[in-house]
Amino acid sequence: MAEDIKSLDDLKSAVSGTPAAVVEAAINREPQRDEMGRSYATGKRKDAVARVWIKPGSGKVTVNGKDVNTYFARPVLQMILRQPFDVAGVAGQYDVQATVKGGGLSGQAGAVKHGISQALQLHQPALRAALKAAGFLTRDSRVVERKKYGKAKARRSFQFSKR
Repeated sequence: MAEDIKSLDDLKSAVSGTPAAVVEAAINREPQRDEMGRSYATGKRKDAVARVWIKPGSGKVTVNGKDVNTYFARPVLQMILRQPFDVAGVAGQYDVQATVKGGGLSGQAGAVKHGISQALQLHQPALRAALKAAGFLTRDSRVVERKKYGKAKARRSFQFSKR
């Protein structure tokens, strides 16, 4: 938008003049793939950071060089990793290779899920609407609250003693 919009009428004319172009730009995103046909994205959750590469394949998921069932032994964490594929309807169609650092297992699973979602929508832009509606493209910004002085933890006070 090169022209300045200073009133509501200017805004209406700018929007009503080219709604097809705005919608066309939003829908026609270009897939971002490297020379090997992979898409890369970074996912974050709590203190964990995951680097994720996806490519079309048989559904094999590798995290830090290990199989996903070995690295994330709890079924809940494995379910978290499968959610983006189930929502997008492409379960078993992509191979995932992820390296993740920092945080605990729960945060790492959330970071890999965020990275998979970002990489899926970069590899196949048509999946963006479903992933965004499920809230998988938004980084979960909740982190641990810091400890305060004079307190046992962030909010917990020391036990009160009358005498």
